[in-house]
Amino acid sequence: MTIRIEVIPHIGTSWLGVAALSGIALLAGVSGGLILLVAGPVLLLLTGYLLWFFRDPERLVPDNPHRIVSGADGKVSSITRHSSTQFHDICLRSGLTEQVMARMPEFSGKPVVRISVFLSLMDIHVNRAPIAGTSEFLGYFPGKHLLTIREKSSEVNQHNAIRIFNEHTGCLIFQIVGPVARRVVYWPDKNQPAPVRQGERIGMMKFGSRLDIYLPEPDIRLLVSPGDRVVSGITPLAELEVSSLF
Repeated sequence: MTIRIEVIPHIGTSWLGVAALSGIALLAGVSGGLILLVAGPVLLLLTGYLLWFFRDPERLVPDNPHRIVSGADGKVSSITRHSSTQFHDICLRSGLTEQVMARMPEFSGKPVVRISVFLSLMDIHVNRAPIAGTSEFLGYFPGKHLLTIREKSSEVNQHNAIRIFNEHTGCLIFQIVGPVARRVVYWPDKNQPAPVRQGERIGMMKFGSRLDIYLPEPDIRLLVSPGDRVVSGITPLAELEVSSLF
C-alpha cells in the first residue's frame, strides 16, 4: 500500500498542535504524566488516520476505451440532467469564461449529464482520469465551503475545473471541497494540456469532498444510479454510444 508523500506536512502540523496543547496544559499545572497519558494515544490516532487517509493503492484499470470510469472513490450522490443552456449557465457561475467554453466543442449544443460522487472521510481521495485523452487544467476557483452533500456546492464551493477530451467525447471535472477539505490538487502540467491514460492519477482532494463529472448526454449510456458505490479507475460510470465512436 503506497502512502502519498503529501501526508508529511499534515503529520507535522498535528504533532505541533498536540505539542502546543501539551505545553499549555503543563503551564496550567497539569502533571506531565497525565499529559503523556493523553497526548500519546491522540498522536497515535491522528498519525494512523492521516496515513490511512493518504493511502494510494495501485489499481488495475480495465482496458476498455468505450467506457468511462469513475474519477473518485465514494458514493454516487446524484445524477442530474441539464440542457445546453443550463450547462452554459452552470459553467459561468462556477467561474469558467465564454472563451474557455468555446474551446469545448464536445459539449456544444448538447444536453449534459452530471454524475456527482461524494467522498466520505474514510474514502481514498486520489482522483483518476475517467477517460484517456488530453487533460487541460481550466483553473482554480475559490469559493464557499458548504457541505459537499448539498447540490448547491457544485456551483459555489472552492474547486478545480479540469477538461479531459479525446476523439470520441470529453468530460468536465470539478474537484470540489467543503467545510473540512481546504485544498484541491491537480498533478499534470497546469500550464499546458497533458496526455493522460484512463485511470491515471490526476490529483487529490483533501479531507471530505465531491467530484462532479459532466458528460455530453448523446455520447453516453449511463451504467450507475444514485446510491451506487464506485471505485476510481475501475467502476464504469457510462458507456460510449456507438454513434460517438465514428
